[in-house]
Amino acid sequence: MATVYGMAPSGNCWKVAQILRLVDMPFRWVEVDTNGGETRRPEFLARNPFGKVPVLELDDGTVLVESNAIVLHVAEGTPWLPAPGLARTRVMEWLFFEQYSHEPYIAVARNIRAYLGTAAQNAERLARCDEAGARALDAMEHRLARHDWLTDAGPTVADLALFAYTHVADEGGFDLARWPGVLAWVARLAALPGMVTLKRA
Repeated sequence: MATVYGMAPSGNCWKVAQILRLVDMPFRWVEVDTNGGETRRPEFLARNPFGKVPVLELDDGTVLVESNAIVLHVAEGTPWLPAPGLARTRVMEWLFFEQYSHEPYIAVARNIRAYLGTAAQNAERLARCDEAGARALDAMEHRLARHDWLTDAGPTVADLALFAYTHVADEGGFDLARWPGVLAWVARLAALPGMVTLKRA
């Protein structure tokens, strides 16, 4: 059986568990406290020298790291990932956007406000997160105000990746009522069979 090393409140870890559930791949979960420094310990670094969760260890001992890379690997050959070509490239565009323009701001704001409780000490950083996170949601709204899904291929791993932190963005200080297309998309995705929402603070 596969093993996921992750932190339950993490959207990046949620993505991995969610795609495994959706493709019916059994797995066990090993909780890792990243805020408590467990990912910097030698025994964890021996498994993932990047020092981050999630980590997926397959039945044969193969170790996969980086959430979107794991999701792509697991989704190969399923309806959640289009075949190579333009449709897959559109999915990849959103996956890169998620890790570069979305997660570093919306997830970080959530961690500071809801989990670390250090908003006062991080006022300048949070101001940057608020501005950049709003820009990311604006970009999503531009697409989702007129389309049901992020790409024309229907729900894909791109939607899962962006859903991870978007559906709990309020914990980071983002009111999704400002982005009605995004809010409607969150509801559509959450209603799909097999979807489980992320653990909240």
